Amino acid sequence: MDLFPYLKSLVDMDRSAVVLCEIGHKIIYMNPAAVRRYAKSGGNALLGKSLLDCHHAISREKIQKTVRWFQKDRNHNIMYTFYNEKENKDVYMVALRDEDGELIGYYEKHEYRNAETATPYHGIDEVSAYE
Repeated sequence: MDLFPYLKSLVDMDRSAVVLCEIGHKIIYMNPAAVRRYAKSGGNALLGKSLLDCHHAISREKIQKTVRWFQKDRNHNIMYTFYNEKENKDVYMVALRDEDGELIGYYEKHEYRNAETATPYHGIDEVSAYE
């Protein structure tokens, strides 16, 4: 079974920005939320560019060190990077590995601390379970 369409949809439907980079820091994919979030910086035009060019010197150094840390041990797969007080979220760098456990890239993960405000199952009563 080809999981690619399911996995792509999973990332595309995420409300948080997801920017995938290969280990050389080239941006290879941005989900729709990332394209919108980084529109002022170029949006889709960032594809193929270096993520390092989007950060200041201290951040670039930390990104590079984290990738080296990921490469050092296959058990090194997630790094807490900072808390964004303005958006009330924790930010992590996450390793991407192939089937053999080799590092192939990374992405930044945003975990918001805000409680959900939507009503549970809002609109579901408008749909029949037997249609």
